[in-house]
Amino acid sequence: MNIIVKQDYIQMSKCAAEHIAELIKKKPNCVIGFATGGTPIGTYRELIRMHKEGLDFSGVTAFNLDEYYGLGIDLTKPYSQDQSYTRFMYEELFKHINIKKENIHIPDGTTKNPEQFCKEYEEAIKEAGGIDLQLLGIGGDGHWAFNEPGSPLDSRTRIEKLSEQTLEDNYEAFYKGAGFTREQMPKYAITMGIGTILDVRSILMIANGYKKARVVAEALEGPITNQITASAIQMYKGEATVILDEEAASMLGRLKRSDSVS
Repeated sequence: MNIIVKQDYIQMSKCAAEHIAELIKKKPNCVIGFATGGTPIGTYRELIRMHKEGLDFSGVTAFNLDEYYGLGIDLTKPYSQDQSYTRFMYEELFKHINIKKENIHIPDGTTKNPEQFCKEYEEAIKEAGGIDLQLLGIGGDGHWAFNEPGSPLDSRTRIEKLSEQTLEDNYEAFYKGAGFTREQMPKYAITMGIGTILDVRSILMIANGYKKARVVAEALEGPITNQITASAIQMYKGEATVILDEEAASMLGRLKRSDSVS
């Protein structure tokens, strides 16, 4: 595991974007797993800037980690009122780069047959040749994607009931400012499983802020447990890079940092 600590969110985001851009330049037809939430927004803005300077996404295939069950993109609503992760990805990244529409894969929160869809999503990943790099954040309770505490560490893409911690975190991040009540939030999501994530060729995990410091330390240094599903990174056999800002890294103990803080 390669742990890189940067001075702040801006530097963390630039470093993460450079890591992704390096893969795209090396393998133009790569398959990238993308994440939603507040943490990767800075990384996506850097990738957009790089695209304007020549970074080519035309051969890239994208698979997103998750989507709220019951939501799909609704272009009749302003961005602030459409809380789907599909809309998030288009607004924050996809519509600003030259990725092909047919190469974008996001879980369908409107599917009438979620079990069948989840099986097909797994098959689509296999048909694409597997994911070369998976971008990940970490939830306030230590989860990856919507793999809530208690999720099996060999789980595959599926429907997952959201925990109270996730509902609270996402209400503050997405719904409160848009005028929704907590009761109006979706209570379920479609998510890649931990087993699905562990199948990828490389992992890039990012986190920032003091509020993530405890769960980052537990995930990277604590016991491997399905109560903190991001701790599965310690089981991962491929190349794992973790990029943190100083605040998120502040509770790390025994792990040696590969970078001087910059």
